[in-house]
Amino acid sequence: MSILSKSQSMGVAAVILAVSTLLSRFMGLVRDKIISWQFGAGGESDMYFAAFVVPDIINYLLAGGFMSITLIPLLSKRFSEDEADGWRFYSCVLTWMAVCAMAVTALGMLFAEPLAHVVAPGLDPSRYARLALFMRIVLPAQVFFLVGSCIIALLYLRRQFTIPALTPLIYNGCIIFFGVTLPYSGLVHGMTGYCVGVVFGAGIGTFLLPLLCARSCGFRYGPVLHHPLMKKFILLALPLMLGQTVAALDEQFLRVFGSLAGSGAVSLLNYAKRISQVPIALVGQVAAVASYPFLVSLLTKGDRTGFQETLGRALKSGMGLIVPCAMWMICLSGSVFTLIFYGGCMRTGEMSVAAPLLQIMLLSTPFWIFYALLVRGFYAQTDTLTPAVVGTILTVLFLPVYYYFGAPHGAPGIAMTSAASMFFYVLALMIIWYHREGGQAFRGLFSAAVRSGLCAVPGCAGGWYLDSLVRTHLSLNPVLTSLAGLAAAGLFFLVTYLPLGARFCPDILEPMLRRVRGRLHRGK
Repeated sequence: MSILSKSQSMGVAAVILAVSTLLSRFMGLVRDKIISWQFGAGGESDMYFAAFVVPDIINYLLAGGFMSITLIPLLSKRFSEDEADGWRFYSCVLTWMAVCAMAVTALGMLFAEPLAHVVAPGLDPSRYARLALFMRIVLPAQVFFLVGSCIIALLYLRRQFTIPALTPLIYNGCIIFFGVTLPYSGLVHGMTGYCVGVVFGAGIGTFLLPLLCARSCGFRYGPVLHHPLMKKFILLALPLMLGQTVAALDEQFLRVFGSLAGSGAVSLLNYAKRISQVPIALVGQVAAVASYPFLVSLLTKGDRTGFQETLGRALKSGMGLIVPCAMWMICLSGSVFTLIFYGGCMRTGEMSVAAPLLQIMLLSTPFWIFYALLVRGFYAQTDTLTPAVVGTILTVLFLPVYYYFGAPHGAPGIAMTSAASMFFYVLALMIIWYHREGGQAFRGLFSAAVRSGLCAVPGCAGGWYLDSLVRTHLSLNPVLTSLAGLAAAGLFFLVTYLPLGARFCPDILEPMLRRVRGRLHRGK
């Protein structure tokens, strides 16, 4: 069976990834909820989150997170021309990825202690040895992530999204399982169990399961050290390896500079970031991942008009949906944070500090959606250089801003610097795209976002009032009170936004409402 057969449609792919993203983000919130309940903000949790700085940078350096972007265009063309040679090229990429991943991971483990001082410069000196231990435990997971990213790229090429959709669920499930159970066994203490869960989750979810799926679909591998296409692949991936953009390093900056903002800042920034990522993932990341193979396919066929139209629809839908979602969450940020993280070691004091952080990060969610979609347009044209160069320049420019403005102003200053860096990154990419490709992909985009935002104003204002009313007059546990306030606010928002959106933003809501009506009709 050809590697290009057995594909799933873009709509089915989007549904699969949407469900997976919803569940994985929910599990991620559950994971962080358990961590915050057990350890709160500061100390052990700060070290746990800081332990991921070096592993994540290794992943970026080897372009693991972008493997499907760099590999799919080359593999797609090679498999269509000569499938046997396509497998040889793929084996060469996989071989070198495994070799490089193991070598860099070994170096990271060897120099874990000096690296701990770099990734958390504001940490209590007595804690560096334990941070180094955490780093040594989680670093081997990168081997599974990086090799697994090559296998997942192969599944994406076949437009098989089900198994890749399961990987984050298994990953988060293992972290929760080992994090909760190992301390009770007496084998570890503190957050060591969560670090062990990272390795098992990466090994099972990101490597083993995709490998089994690929083998059942004709996967072929034999160690290959040289292939003519490797030079082109390296040139395509090199900008992503060397170009450390503000988007790629955003979480790492929150951790590194957060350690300078006092105990607990790293954890609180991480918790706020985790909540803000939910609407980003649901609205933007799903559309970006699902649309990318189709954008590549349209360019392969020479259909640039279809390419621009597909990218434009994705941008318009993404921005039109994220704006009202972010507005509602900003108005209800206190209740949202309390509902998810209140309890155990996380009390009212932490809630009052964390809610403004969440509001700042939600303000930047439209920039993240725009970036996730527009950057796929560059990558589909095999242009990995432009986003990398622009992002690296902005990284260099914003490093002193983080240090001299962000850290002295505490966690809020760091969150504001993060939002500003994404705004300027997106603005620069948009200007470059406009000069190269014209404005077809942006046609009607900002009008749709503004109309959708205006339609959300009554629902947000009324929701904020109802939530305040509930929290003032309902004497229950803070979590239950927040749940009641959010339920009332959410219902009011839907009742007001949906009819207004259907009237003034039919280009955004009508496709979604049509699918819902169709499913309800079939259900009858």
